[in-house]
Amino acid sequence: MRPYICFLIMFLASGVLCVTCSSFPTKEVWALTTFKEAIYEDPHLVLSNWNALDADPCGWFGITCNKERQHVIKINISGSSLKGFLAPEMSQVTYLQELTLRKNNLIGTIPKEFGMLKFLKVLDLGMNQLTGPIPTELGNLTSLVKICIHRNLQSNGLSGSLPAELGNLRNLSELILDRNKLQGPVPAENNSSFVAKIHGTNDSRTSETGLCGASQLKVVDLSYNFLVGSIPKCLEYLPSSSFQGNCLQEKDAKQRPIRQCGPQPSRSHQAPSLKHHSFKDAAKHQKASKPAWLLALEIATGIMAGSLFLVAILTAFQRCRSKPAIIIPWKKSGSEKEHLMVYVDSELLKDVTKFGRQELEVSCEDFSNIIGSSPDSIVYKGTMRGGPEIAVISLCIKEQHWTGYLELYFQREVADLARLNHENVGKLLGYCRESSPFTRMLVFEYASNGTLYEHLHYGEGSQLSWTRRMRIILGIARGLKYLHAELEPPFTISELSSSSVYLTEDFSPKLVDFESWKMILTRSEKNSGSIGNNGPACLLPNSLEKRHLDIQGNIHSFGILLLEIVSGKPPYCKDKGCLIDWARDYLELPEVMSYIVDPELKHFSYDDLKVICEVISLCTHTDSSKRPSMKEISLMLESKIDTSVAIELKSSSLAWAELALSS
Repeated sequence: MRPYICFLIMFLASGVLCVTCSSFPTKEVWALTTFKEAIYEDPHLVLSNWNALDADPCGWFGITCNKERQHVIKINISGSSLKGFLAPEMSQVTYLQELTLRKNNLIGTIPKEFGMLKFLKVLDLGMNQLTGPIPTELGNLTSLVKICIHRNLQSNGLSGSLPAELGNLRNLSELILDRNKLQGPVPAENNSSFVAKIHGTNDSRTSETGLCGASQLKVVDLSYNFLVGSIPKCLEYLPSSSFQGNCLQEKDAKQRPIRQCGPQPSRSHQAPSLKHHSFKDAAKHQKASKPAWLLALEIATGIMAGSLFLVAILTAFQRCRSKPAIIIPWKKSGSEKEHLMVYVDSELLKDVTKFGRQELEVSCEDFSNIIGSSPDSIVYKGTMRGGPEIAVISLCIKEQHWTGYLELYFQREVADLARLNHENVGKLLGYCRESSPFTRMLVFEYASNGTLYEHLHYGEGSQLSWTRRMRIILGIARGLKYLHAELEPPFTISELSSSSVYLTEDFSPKLVDFESWKMILTRSEKNSGSIGNNGPACLLPNSLEKRHLDIQGNIHSFGILLLEIVSGKPPYCKDKGCLIDWARDYLELPEVMSYIVDPELKHFSYDDLKVICEVISLCTHTDSSKRPSMKEISLMLESKIDTSVAIELKSSSLAWAELALSS
């Protein structure tokens, strides 16, 4: 009997646990995974255990739940270099009390939906790159004790006026909004409250909507904005440093120079009003005394001026319509039909050329000139009218699998590729984005000699002499040094290999990052099993999250690439396994080092080979901290390898004939 009772107790206990586990609100899990989807860079992989298939997020990094593990009450992810947007769906984390995301690289606006987090006590978004106005809906968060949204010095900062609705926050004790671009006066109280005080009445229907209503304020920092007017008397107890660096009419606090503030609002409203009336009366008097022909001339002139003004307004309106802010539909659950919107910075692609599909179709001979394909993309060759030869990459993805987030990643990658400008890096000329038919394309400059992989493994070995291979190596090293050390933030090639090195007509190498698009296409039709009514459930692969920080991975790949270039062997083959494992026995032994050289090569420099083998060993060191930087590697190669014409002529008797033919 006793074993039966024990078994029954264990069964009931497990049932209770299961009920507890399954009781976690699915909308909160959905909201958190949506937050992760809006983060397009996670260099430290702090969100790597945020698994959409895990129904209990209480063990996720930065998440704190209540004692019953039924609700998320705190989110604290600070100093993690996250790049992305604030998802409006975070408002569905109903019982959230603290949201701390300070010292990241978040961009975009603060969603007005955050005003639905009625239990929120701490909102700390400081040291990010947020823009746009402070939502007035934050005035609904009556539990708020702390607001901190001071900006990162490299960002644009919040703009607009300081919402008077913040006065509704009776429990607010800290308000930190320094170093933004806030304008207008410091809101004190509304007119009805002011009138009630004058008449000595206390109408319960009137309330202080300005900061005077936030009676618990102890720490306020509004410094280094563009606030005007004067400091409200109810806030004079605060130190003057709370308001310094503005455009306030204060003698004590240090304010901005007048030239930075623009015209100041006048303290007196009566004088301008009197002047206005006197001007109207004078105009009446003049009008009565003017002759008819002069009046007719003035009327005609006024009509012409008005017409010109109207044309100018319409032109400006059309321009505004032609370059709208990008609005991306934000996926919601299947039960919710309406859409929230994400406002993306319209400046993101302003300097990148946008091509029309029809223009590219003509350039690529009706998209019949296919020079490459994969399950993820098709590459076409084309020639722009009166312009260069181009390579057009068309992403293979169906419109029904393309979400607002994928569009966001697409635009970020286009902007990232467009900033690359180096002779050994493939140049992005522009992009194509159309909805009918659905099109997402990238337009690169064309490298006429194909990929390095094709020449090493399918071409004629005689085309790649030793000197030519050394020049290719030096060019790749220069390109990587530019990407790693001369760009801010740095850029890494997603999958550096001989297939990502394209060769021009004179065999100059150009690094092209085509593989980065795999992180977008992971949500295409081939992953349709993870796409349901709630939008794509699969998470971003690590290749996106460590986009700019896989420098050590690039250096290791560069070492493998050097070995591939000098040996003529692929990085991996079934017979011998990994190329680097095969070469270990030869790299550090001078007497057998020459065995790794491509048999196709009849001439090579032993001095060059020693340098190459040394660099390969350094780049592929098992301890990544002991690998040199590309700046050091490039300097080592440049200083020790001679690729001059004289060296090539000396190494090969046939080079004289080749030189004569080429000239």
